[in-house]
Formats: sequence, structure tokens, C-alpha cells
Amino acid sequence: MQVQELKIVVGLDIGTTKVCAIVGTKNEHGKIDILGMGKAESLGVIRGEVRNIDKTVKAIVEAIEKAKESVSQNPHSKISRIDISSVHVGIAGQHIKSLQHKNSISRTNTDDEITREDVERLIKDTHNLALPPGDKIIHVLPQEFTVDDIVDVTEPIGMTGVRLSSNFHIITGHIEAIKNINKSVVRANLTVAGLILEPISSADAVLAYEEMEAGVCLVDIGGGTTDVAIFKNGIIRHTAVIPFGGNIITEDITEGCQVLRNQAELLKTKFGSALAEENKENELVSIPSFKGRAPKEVSLKNLALVIQARVEEIFEEVLFQIKSSGLEKKLNAGIVITGGGSQLKHLSMLVELVTGMDARIGYANEHLGKTHIEEIKSPMYATAVGLVIKGFENENSLNDLKEENEPENKKSSKLTKGIFKGLVEKYNNWMFNDEDMKDF
Repeated sequence: MQVQELKIVVGLDIGTTKVCAIVGTKNEHGKIDILGMGKAESLGVIRGEVRNIDKTVKAIVEAIEKAKESVSQNPHSKISRIDISSVHVGIAGQHIKSLQHKNSISRTNTDDEITREDVERLIKDTHNLALPPGDKIIHVLPQEFTVDDIVDVTEPIGMTGVRLSSNFHIITGHIEAIKNINKSVVRANLTVAGLILEPISSADAVLAYEEMEAGVCLVDIGGGTTDVAIFKNGIIRHTAVIPFGGNIITEDITEGCQVLRNQAELLKTKFGSALAEENKENELVSIPSFKGRAPKEVSLKNLALVIQARVEEIFEEVLFQIKSSGLEKKLNAGIVITGGGSQLKHLSMLVELVTGMDARIGYANEHLGKTHIEEIKSPMYATAVGLVIKGFENENSLNDLKEENEPENKKSSKLTKGIFKGLVEKYNNWMFNDEDMKDF
């Protein structure tokens, strides 16, 4: 098999604790086969934002090289060597904001059907929205359309009317934060094929479409931040970034149990529980102390009390975001938790107690095909897997766009939906074309 015969997408998750690169391809069943994975410690990122470009570049290069090596060692693949030149990159951090905006255009040829050019003009015009200084649009996500007096239209292409309107969910980020991500990728001798909000990528990896239809809140607990994305009727309705993640839990353990930070991390991952009542008073773990001192005993119940206090704080903020969205009583699929922080024992039980909603841990297994890397199934890698899935979605949507002019295709509602989705993806990445990249 030649490398060029296989379509490959690389997802690059530049996180607070790790930089992870995943190489994937789509099999005949529509699943993602993971060909390779590489990861490196992230030392240049704080709470989701690149703060040290040199350290971030070093981590990206290391992760990419390890991913290439992993591909060559894959027993399921005939590829012996791979060249990675472009990546789909996730973006997160406290600088991310979201807002709702309604925009409309008037059409002159009112007797003709609404075309992709009309929708394109509406989406492109929305990208011209005035923003606070220093902010830039990352995603423009259409929700329901209105054609004249007809509301709640999901696919306007093919309808007739004078005025085309839509409610948009707009996600913005700081220009400097976006520049720093791009600079880091470019200095690692890569190009950015797409810049995607991380909770949107995670949603693609761990949520079923039925859940997004019924109403669901995705909570992605990373090292530096916790990302929230709320869906209803298959559409993203609300996003938010909570400035707490797994790292602050580790810091709490360091202070509360009076141990070293690396010991606190091990205590959290090996013995930590989000629900203190599940631990007995006499359960102890012994850890090495400072030189010349006796080992220190830590009560697992006390450890859980420290963890529970911070996790409750995080999910009280999640509940606030759910209430702010106006969908508190409409999320029939409850809460799905993913990310590295979701691996705490008894977490879903605590989340149900705090929020009063059903909760489960989100894994990407449903979308994965063959892989020789078992750890890829961990929620810790949901964002990176989602970036690969998103990369294939974007490409397929744009391929549908190219086929739009064939007459027989105009009768296909499936293709029309593909064309519409392609327009959305095209203009989500509109600001990141080659010309715009010169500014970065």
C-alpha cells in the first residue's frame, strides 16, 4: 500500500498537561482507525493558552515524531513511514467567549430558490460582526433559520423568500492567543488545516447524535480548564470555559495533604475519589517523606474530601452555565463527562448529586475502528480523537460543495444538507486562509 492511497488526518491537542498528536484514517465502515499516537509533556501552556512558544514548539515536535514512530510500529498498517505536514488543532482557554447574534439579508431574486450563495453571503456577513478590541471570531455556528415568516428552518436551501435570517452561536478568542498557537505550529514545520474549539471536537468523539437531539451538556475536564458545551435539537446552544481543571485538584491535594506535587498527582490518579463517603476512615496509604524522615500516611477519606470539595465547585459552575443557557429542564440526555479529569472514581455519582441530572463518562470507543494503542480509548484523548473526526467531516463537507453543480444532486436532500454543512465549515475557517496566515 502506498502512503498516498490512504487519506490521513492528524489531530493535534495542545493541552495544559500534554501535547498529543493522533494519526487517523477512515475505514470502509466509517470508523476511525488510529494509525499512531505521540505525546509529550506540555510545559509552555497555562490554562489552555500558549505562554511559552519555544517550549510548546519543542513539545509539538516531540509529539509528532513519536506519532510517526508509532505509525511505523503499527501491526495493522502496511505503512512503514509517514510524513506529517498539516494538522487539525484544538483551541481552548479562558480567553474563549461565546455570544448569540441574529443576522439577516434581503434577496433580490425572490422568485428563485434560496441557494448556497445566499447562505454563504449570510454567514460571511456575520463574520463582519464588530467585536471588542483584540477578539477574533473562531466559529460562526448557525442555529435555526427564518425565511420571511417561516421560523425554525433547519435547511433553507431550496426554499423561496425575500428575507433570510438566522440565529448564530458565535465563538471568539483573543487574537494573540490564536497567533501563539499558529506560531507554535508553524515553527514546528507544520501548517494548520483547521482550528477547532476543543469541546466541539470532544463532542464529536463522545456524544451520540441522539443525545445532541435530546439535549445534553458535555463537560470536558482538562488539566487547566473545564470546557462546557450544551446541545439541543442537534445544535450547539451554549459554550463556556471554567478556569479550573485537574491541575488545581492536584494543587489542593499538595496543600491539603502536605505532600509533594508529583506525589499529589499520583495520589489523585491511583487512589483519588470524588465521593468521600465511598472511603472508609481506616483506609491509609503510605508515601515516602523527605530525606531522613519516616514515610507519611495519608487517609484516603481525607484525600477524597479534598478532591470532592473542588469537584463540587467545578460542577456548581457547570450547573450555573446550564441554567444560564435556559435549557436546564430540557437536557433529557443529562451530562456527559470526558477529558483526563473524568477518570476520578465515583465522579458521575457526585455529578448526579450536585446537579440532579443523569451523568455518564464519555469514551470515544463508538467511533474507533482498529488501533494498536489501547490507551487511546481513555477519555483523556477524546479531544485529539475528535480533532481527527472533525478533520474528516470538514473534508467530506467541502467535497459535497464541489459536487453541488451537478443537476441530479439538487434533488438529494442528503447532499443539500452536505452542501449546507460545507458552507458552515468553510466559513468557520474563513479567517484562517493562506492570506490571513501571513498576519500570524
